Amino acid sequence: MTRLRRKALVALFLFTLFIFGTMMGLRTLKPSDGFSDMAPGMDFAGERSDRRHADVRDVAAAASPGHSHMGSSSDTKVVFSRSDRDYSIFYDVHIFYYLWYGSPGVDNKYIHWDHVLVPHWDPKIAASHAQGKHTPPEDIASSFYPELGPYSSRDPKVLESHMAQIEAAAAGVLVLSWYPPSVADDHGEPTEDLVPAVMDAAHRHSIKVAFHIQPYKGRTEQSMHDNIRYITDKYGKHGAFYRFRSSTGRVLPLFYVYDSYLTPPETWAELLTAKGSHSIRGTPYDGIFMALIVEERHKHDILASGFDGMYTYFASNGFSFGSSHQNWKAIKSFCDANNLLFVPSVGPGYVDTAVRPWNNHNTRNRVNGRYYETSLQAALSVRPEIVTVTSFNQWHEGTQIEKAVPKKTTTRLYLDYQPNQPDHYLELTRQWAENFNKEKDKWLM
Repeated sequence: MTRLRRKALVALFLFTLFIFGTMMGLRTLKPSDGFSDMAPGMDFAGERSDRRHADVRDVAAAASPGHSHMGSSSDTKVVFSRSDRDYSIFYDVHIFYYLWYGSPGVDNKYIHWDHVLVPHWDPKIAASHAQGKHTPPEDIASSFYPELGPYSSRDPKVLESHMAQIEAAAAGVLVLSWYPPSVADDHGEPTEDLVPAVMDAAHRHSIKVAFHIQPYKGRTEQSMHDNIRYITDKYGKHGAFYRFRSSTGRVLPLFYVYDSYLTPPETWAELLTAKGSHSIRGTPYDGIFMALIVEERHKHDILASGFDGMYTYFASNGFSFGSSHQNWKAIKSFCDANNLLFVPSVGPGYVDTAVRPWNNHNTRNRVNGRYYETSLQAALSVRPEIVTVTSFNQWHEGTQIEKAVPKKTTTRLYLDYQPNQPDHYLELTRQWAENFNKEKDKWLM
């Protein structure tokens, strides 16, 4: 009898251990929700209705020779014909892209790859973590290592490789992180002069370019008005400039506005409502303006501001209200009820401890692509008109789908995509982009 009781206890212990292990594994796929102690943004600190609902049918510029627009989806995709098969890229799949990298061969020094280790705002916590900055090329500010090495965004070969990879992923719109001329993030240098090269490279691959306006110092409704005029005047006639048709039939560019919550709703309303003192509504500089939703209260602020919609950006499920998959249905319902566009953002994972060593609690493991697929499924379940991917190449936060390779040095062991190939996340993106468009066809039936 004692032997049977012992066996039963051993079996119960093993079963309990199995359940615990399973729950820990599932945490990487669906972490608990709730706002963390990390404020949003690359250099975040612990400090802080006159609209048209967008029909996301992109008014694609004429495709280059050898491309053709097909069937009823001609406004949402371009079909490439090759000897072996046809394949498409989709203008309702947008991907965030960064231009801030530099290397000695092109820029005479490393830029961003040598990013500082950002100290925690609590001195007691900061004291228990490493400080200083990275020393490329062996030690870079990322937990992964790019196949192209610590590259320069100004290298034409790099730009061409990036556009080929984005095309392979079937993402039709590159959302370019943008600062005004002579302005840069705290750890980089101005890149606006590189935008024409990006536009040209994108156009060669029938990719469109939208602008992701960053929260530079001194950003106001007046400076934003100037920014929109500048971008539209300088790039509006380029074949790669992204526009889509509003429900009124007007062809309008789309702008993402990062950390939009830093500006009060009444200030945004001066720019984004018809009666505002600096209003762009009904002018040649009108557009579709997307605000970032982080906290739940932001959805009401976005509505009052005059924005046309909201996006979630962050690839860490549970990091914020907006990035938590379980909240997307409610956000979509709010947007539908108020004639706003909801654009969920999905990502392959998240790990920023190479620049924020104290932020391990927000890491989301990739699980060989299953985390990404969970995110994509959550996005499709709310039937959005656009899905954004975070990101193509935000290496600091480990959200990139760009090709990465295994790398080991005397001081570092980088994460990689094994047992899959370097293009694994490009392939997953293509598969889900194709599935997204098949699902949309069903929704419209």
